[in-house]
Amino acid sequence: MRTLDLQTDKMLAHVEEGVGSIIFNQPEKRNAVSYAMWQAIPEIIQDFNSSEDVRVVVMSGSGDRAFVSGADISEFEKLRNTPEQIEIYDAATSASNKALRSLDKPLIAMIRGFCVGGGLAISLAADLRIAADDGQFGVPAAKLGLGYGYAGIKELMNIVGPSYAKEIFFTGQRFNAAQAEMMGLVNRVVPVSELESTVDSYARTIADNAPLTVKAAKAAVNEGTKNSGERDLDRVAALVQACFNSDDYKEGRRAFMEKRPPRFQGR
Repeated sequence: MRTLDLQTDKMLAHVEEGVGSIIFNQPEKRNAVSYAMWQAIPEIIQDFNSSEDVRVVVMSGSGDRAFVSGADISEFEKLRNTPEQIEIYDAATSASNKALRSLDKPLIAMIRGFCVGGGLAISLAADLRIAADDGQFGVPAAKLGLGYGYAGIKELMNIVGPSYAKEIFFTGQRFNAAQAEMMGLVNRVVPVSELESTVDSYARTIADNAPLTVKAAKAAVNEGTKNSGERDLDRVAALVQACFNSDDYKEGRRAFMEKRPPRFQGR
């Protein structure tokens, strides 16, 4: 196992057998994200994006009460009080959210307990969201008088559609895991006792597949969610062509003919 050396122990990251792990590690505050945690996220993503030993990434929260419950507002008086501090703090959160969405490998959110506010926004960066049946989801902005920008609403709308996006934002209510699954907010809901094994099974399956094919598929789907004028279809075409030019394509054909599991190398 390879463990990343980070500047805070409130974020943990390691790699084992092709699976990268990101753990929000502040369980005493329901994994609310501190400024130091926001700062650590781009560092983790940069490592995982550039490392051949990472084929899929799983992010989760420590403990059994929460995935992420939002930002750590206990810091706001000290770190987000003046206009200058607000600008610096918001730059860190923006960089973190951008980094999560720049990951070109599959990202799975493993969700237990609270996944609300900023925590829900973090989960939306994932390609797959798998939740335990104790999951709680919501965006309480309307109960706090907060404004929510277009990009965040558009991302949620891409996943659940306009009608459910309006219900989530208009009501500010919490929704249980079954309701979240019905909306399409999560891909799967499983009993708490089966969450880790289910996510591990998904991650191992993805890690065993052809990395270049998975990367191209993720890029194509992500471009498809953008407005037509913003789509980089040339990049998608190049990624698809890279699959056909790869040694993995040869290995896949050879393994099929030899009736054995393929051994993909990502090149």
